[in-house]
Amino acid sequence: MTRSLADRMRDDQFAGYAYAYPHKTSYRPLEPPVRLAEAWRWEDKTALFLYVHIPFCEVRCGFCNLFSASRPERSFVARTLDAIERQSETVAAEVKPENASVMAVGGGTPSFLSVEELDRLFRGIETAWPVDWNHVRVSFETSPATIDAEKLSLLKSYGVERISMGVQGFSADDLRHLGRRQSPDDVEAAIAAIRDAGFPIFNLDLIYGVDSQTEQNWQRTVERAIATRANEIYLYPLYVRKATGLDKNGRTPSARRRALFLTARDALLAAGFHQESMRFFRRHRIDTTTDYCCQDDGMIGLGPGARSYTRSLHYSFPFAVSQTSVKRIIADFNARPRDQFALAHYGVWLDREEQRRRYLIKSLLRASGLELPAYRARFQGDVEDDFPQLAELRQLGLGVRDEQVLRLTSEGLSWSDVVGPWLYSSDVTARMEAFELV
Repeated sequence: MTRSLADRMRDDQFAGYAYAYPHKTSYRPLEPPVRLAEAWRWEDKTALFLYVHIPFCEVRCGFCNLFSASRPERSFVARTLDAIERQSETVAAEVKPENASVMAVGGGTPSFLSVEELDRLFRGIETAWPVDWNHVRVSFETSPATIDAEKLSLLKSYGVERISMGVQGFSADDLRHLGRRQSPDDVEAAIAAIRDAGFPIFNLDLIYGVDSQTEQNWQRTVERAIATRANEIYLYPLYVRKATGLDKNGRTPSARRRALFLTARDALLAAGFHQESMRFFRRHRIDTTTDYCCQDDGMIGLGPGARSYTRSLHYSFPFAVSQTSVKRIIADFNARPRDQFALAHYGVWLDREEQRRRYLIKSLLRASGLELPAYRARFQGDVEDDFPQLAELRQLGLGVRDEQVLRLTSEGLSWSDVVGPWLYSSDVTARMEAFELV
């Protein structure tokens, strides 16, 4: 029996970050492997989202559980770029895309690449995929120590409109306890360079909730982020994940994470930001489609840490956190022959119920909520008939509904990290719990 939301809220204010459903830890080897031409045969290929994953960083932060290897040899990076090119060409030949409308380059830290390597990456995408850099909305992730004016100029030449930089904080004490090595001079220089380059959208990522964090330090961090004139700010609560540096050092998140979130939320709203989700705040309602609307769009993932999504199949390469395991998986990716990139070997199938559940979770956790007519048209039913537990949202004052939309209230959005996992299926939850992280 599904535990009530009220019980879950009493037990844990931060049960899990529902950024993807089903979570990658629910993926398993696909037997037999699936031909990509078949997986994508009936998908809409007129507005594809390309995600390119660069699995490298200059240093591994203490909180990080992303699929990334730190300080790789340049020859290893070159072999990975070779493999991404083979994969890109093979996948495009299988999928037969009509148009790529949005692209994101993430990681890892894509700006770890040199100017020459970045140019090679973009030229390879341009060769394999139907992209027009004047019309494709491109987002690019960076870090303060790896970006400079020359790289920014190159990115501008390829039409990048959004730069996202993970600074995580502006307090030296907080950063030290997060296991984040970051020079204040690098941060200020990077912010100035990005602003001078004139990208339409500039995002900053912040993390709150390290056990030693004071409200004063966090308040100053938020105020400094606002002062940078960033268009977007993401607020990430700290989770201490298995096999990370913080986990190995026995650190735990602050018991005051919820209070810290509310402090930042109120400061951002007072500064004129609009809340788009629990994490995402936008200064103005920018006309952009660099956000991935995973309820509707097909996503093609390139690189050893990227996921790909069709309606009924999600697939990727295996996931790991430890540096030894990550580098082994990247090496396997680099050695893969061209024909093997035409197959999905690792992933999860989504039946009709899981497709409904995914659509619900990914819609409901946005401030705009779930559009009821769109849900009915897609799934031929009412969402509360399919998921009766949703009635509890309104009983608790966390959700509202009219003829057009079911959405979370402001209070409901602040509980997103409980609401999301509450809606996971028992099968996906069991697969996640059984996953052995290496």
